[in-house]
Amino acid sequence: MPTEFGALSLAPPLVAIVLAIVTRRALLSLFIGVWSGGIIYSGSLGIVQTFDWIVSAIGEDVFHAQIIVFVSLLGAGIALIWRMGGSLAVANYATSRLDSHRKVGLATWILGMIWFFDDYANTAIVGSSMKDIADEMNMSREKLAYLLDSTAAPVATFGISSWVAYQISMIQTGYDAAGISDVAPSAFLTFVRSIPYNLYCLFAIVMVGIIVLMRRDFGEMLDAEHRAQSTGKVNRDGAQPLQSMKDDLGDVETDSPMVRFFTIPILALVSVVVVGVVWSGYSPGASAIDMAESADFMGALVWGSFAMAATALVLSLVYDILSLDEGMETVLDGFGIMLHAIAILVLAWSIGAVAGALETGAYVTEIAAGFITPALLPIVILVAGAFISFSIGTSWGTMALVTPVAIPLAWEVSGGSSEMLAVATGAVFSGAIFGDHCSPISDTTVLSSTFAGADHIDHVRTQIYYALTVAAVATVGYLLYGLTGLPQIVLIPVGIALLVAVVYALSELDARRKGLSATPFVRRERDSPADD
Repeated sequence: MPTEFGALSLAPPLVAIVLAIVTRRALLSLFIGVWSGGIIYSGSLGIVQTFDWIVSAIGEDVFHAQIIVFVSLLGAGIALIWRMGGSLAVANYATSRLDSHRKVGLATWILGMIWFFDDYANTAIVGSSMKDIADEMNMSREKLAYLLDSTAAPVATFGISSWVAYQISMIQTGYDAAGISDVAPSAFLTFVRSIPYNLYCLFAIVMVGIIVLMRRDFGEMLDAEHRAQSTGKVNRDGAQPLQSMKDDLGDVETDSPMVRFFTIPILALVSVVVVGVVWSGYSPGASAIDMAESADFMGALVWGSFAMAATALVLSLVYDILSLDEGMETVLDGFGIMLHAIAILVLAWSIGAVAGALETGAYVTEIAAGFITPALLPIVILVAGAFISFSIGTSWGTMALVTPVAIPLAWEVSGGSSEMLAVATGAVFSGAIFGDHCSPISDTTVLSSTFAGADHIDHVRTQIYYALTVAAVATVGYLLYGLTGLPQIVLIPVGIALLVAVVYALSELDARRKGLSATPFVRRERDSPADD
């Protein structure tokens, strides 16, 4: 059934994305994108409709409100930790142990994989923990943002998390749309079977390890890393990082910073989140998956961020570092450092509302459905999902749009194959995360920029080279599967080997073209006895 707005539905997200990349002004670009949607939708100047969408993004969606509260409270906690010297103490403690660029990258990667419960908490905790240490090793903020972003969401798609619960619910929605709930495997079983077919997420996680271990970069990331290593500037001149502690919060208030000022608030955050998830999802006899499906992950994050901020405030008072008035001023300063990120999130959500009203996802899916064969099915789903996610800036929204179409299609073109259901499901998740990683209007991309202290558009511009590389290798994997039927136990190692070869080749070619070294920080690490 043709959508009402057709190709015009693509205009608002594309306008926002193109303007954001060209002008590097995310807020202005997003607002113009929403406004253009208001004009198309209303057929008039569109001001009223534009602000209806913006206000609704803030006030009518409880999930959005929870994210705003979580980010704000997390900002307060981070600000208090900074003023007490907790971040400085951790940096001082870790610098003697994480004494190379590669070790910092490895620590960030490993921590990101360990914290698989939620991508928002992953980005916040790992970013806050590693940022000062990364600065000590002259790691560019763009690189740190990439390490955070390309680990957090992919890892969350595999662990016991809010993502998994949501993905299983989307599979069931697809079953209902196809009318196959009584004959297909359970939604949970299809999810488990889809894991080895979720090639983009698997390869994205591996790609981070390859980049860190091989110590090679290409594209704009190579430029960023050379700048940081040669000049010590972790952000480029003129950058607008979403979070800058020294500029926004001033100097540390103590001459004797202690690691406990960092670890105790972070432990409070982690403990309350874990306990909150278990408590909100628990029921007698429930399995871990049942608990994950019913748990209030976002509520737990809000409670945890409050515990973090409250614990940090109490510590600052007990150790007589801040007075109560200074502590509350720091809390407000912490809210302030998150305002830019919150504004971008609200406008990104508004773009999502525009895409829903103009039926952008339905239009793209309708176009893709016209030329599907069994061999091409996973590739078509990957590309359609990626374009939708790139356009609307939300992987969850993309899953909601694509899964109810992809599962019936997979069942139909395969003659009722349960394996093809798993393949299609993995391709949906891959496309959703890939597009999300490339989109400047993605909330998870915004949060990665925020907690890395990076300029948001710089993060998008540097990460997109790596995301496209991973997606290309994933596409090759899907194509080989479609043409040969090779099992994933063969295709995944082949894909990893191909990633290694592509990273090496692109880093060498780009470095020669620019007259730079493909490994700009090797010399610094060789100076470290720990790496000899």
